[in-house]
Amino acid sequence: MDETAGSGRAGETSQTLDRGLRLLHLVADAPAGLTVTEVATRLGIGRAAVYRLVGPLTTHGMLRRDSDGRLRLGAGVLHLARRAQPLLAEGALPALRRLAEQAGATAHLTVVEGGEGVALAVVEPSWTSFHVAYRTGARHPLDRGAAGRAILAGRGGAAEPVSSSGELQSGAYGVAAPVLGVPGLEASVGVVALAPLDVDLIGPQVLAAATAVTAALR
Repeated sequence: MDETAGSGRAGETSQTLDRGLRLLHLVADAPAGLTVTEVATRLGIGRAAVYRLVGPLTTHGMLRRDSDGRLRLGAGVLHLARRAQPLLAEGALPALRRLAEQAGATAHLTVVEGGEGVALAVVEPSWTSFHVAYRTGARHPLDRGAAGRAILAGRGGAAEPVSSSGELQSGAYGVAAPVLGVPGLEASVGVVALAPLDVDLIGPQVLAAATAVTAALR
């Protein structure tokens, strides 16, 4: 067996996979989609090579072409994302449980889906008489509420806790921090309560929980 030839084929396969994944990331970061020429320029490869990548990705539903021929993410990506969500929630639950008990408030993991914040996992404290009932699957704009605004802050690399008051529900108060350092994931960890939250006290707890979630998901 020609080991040199086998190594060469493995290297070509690895390079193709790397380019395909980079292509998906490029398209994911382009809300208006990308042309084949734009992809070729950004990847530093020829148009023919891009077409060879696009073919299998389109067949498997990872990419699609819109009416203008621009490349966009396909429904297959959403299918994979939904299959991954229970794993994300499971990984975050230990940190959320600790946070809910420490803060005496409802803790949650919020992720970005379709340009909105979605509550992927929620844990209520066990010892409080009253707490916010926050429904898993609840959606809200990213620019309203601590959870969404923490995600937006995280896009700029800011890790400081963000607070909110009555933005999503009258009489509800929130503190959240972004989950940073998990490739492909935009998320935040936070708490919501029926009384004002001391950010100086709760903020470090939320930050510690976000760091723990990062460690669990990497």
